[in-house]
Amino acid sequence: MHKDLARLRAKIDALDERLLAALNERARLAHEVGKLKQGVKVYRPEREAQVLRRLLAHSAGPLGKEALARVYVEIISACRALEQPLSVSYLGPAGTFSEMAVLKMFGAGVRAQACASIDEVFRQTETGGANYGVVPVENSSEGAIGRTHDLLLSTPLKICAETVLRVRQNLMSKSGSLKKIARVYSHPQSLAQCNLWLSRKLPEVESIPAASNSEAARLAAKDAAAAAIAGDTAVARHGLKLVARNIEDDPNNTTRFLVLGDHDTAPSGKDLTSIVMSAPNRPGAVHALLTPIARHGVSMTRLESRPARTGRWEYMFYVDVQGHRQDPKVAKALGELEKLAPFLKVLGSYPVAVL
Repeated sequence: MHKDLARLRAKIDALDERLLAALNERARLAHEVGKLKQGVKVYRPEREAQVLRRLLAHSAGPLGKEALARVYVEIISACRALEQPLSVSYLGPAGTFSEMAVLKMFGAGVRAQACASIDEVFRQTETGGANYGVVPVENSSEGAIGRTHDLLLSTPLKICAETVLRVRQNLMSKSGSLKKIARVYSHPQSLAQCNLWLSRKLPEVESIPAASNSEAARLAAKDAAAAAIAGDTAVARHGLKLVARNIEDDPNNTTRFLVLGDHDTAPSGKDLTSIVMSAPNRPGAVHALLTPIARHGVSMTRLESRPARTGRWEYMFYVDVQGHRQDPKVAKALGELEKLAPFLKVLGSYPVAVL
């Protein structure tokens, strides 16, 4: 047994050395690529999506595809940082789901900048204070994030990429005991996502909205009778104990995040295009706007309406369709929509989330 174990460990050590040499060679090649594309954006969402899709398609295991993708996100992140370290703004403070989305999308090789509001994320990215911004756009339980949609209407930024984060809500406190909890702090959306669990397990306990889940954890760390609902990273960050894990009412609870930047993204082969448009105030107007999308065989994946700021009972319609704006079918549909819609803005074409 000892001989077999030693032999296997020797093989692993030899393999680690080959992996190290291959990783450094990859980093050198990435650095050479950076020299050749002077003036070109370092972050190429379509290229990174293509790399991940190809690797996942060719992997025979036993590593799971998500685990393998996470490893390669970090490899790509480290190589990208050799070309140019990127700064990414997000809705803070540190420890929020937005920060988790940044790390999931960009890896640890970026400088994450916490912002006090979604407005500040847009402002930082628009003014060059950050290379990119990451904002939540919709949650599977609570629906659209209204402020993000309102700001997309007027921003010069483009949607460059997306990621989807499985939202796991955890209850934590100083004591770790359910019996000692008199009040629960959390962001209003998180409280709503855990409403049924709270009504069953803590029916007499006061629910108090906080500016963020990280702020809720900070408040709970100062109050022996309080608990917080937050992501699991907040436990260690604020010195709390886990009371209950995964208390969200919907086990498939997910939040979709958008990456915003100052440039368009090239086709990746599997893309989405997001647009916003208005409809004239007459019967059948919305049906008429959606007809070109169907006529050209373009699949619509999302339709969201928001009140317009221009007049009473007028609405803007946010639409996601499959395909890139450069794809012939999508281009033809957009061409017709430009003639029909009083207002039309292409928010961006970007790769479908790999992770």
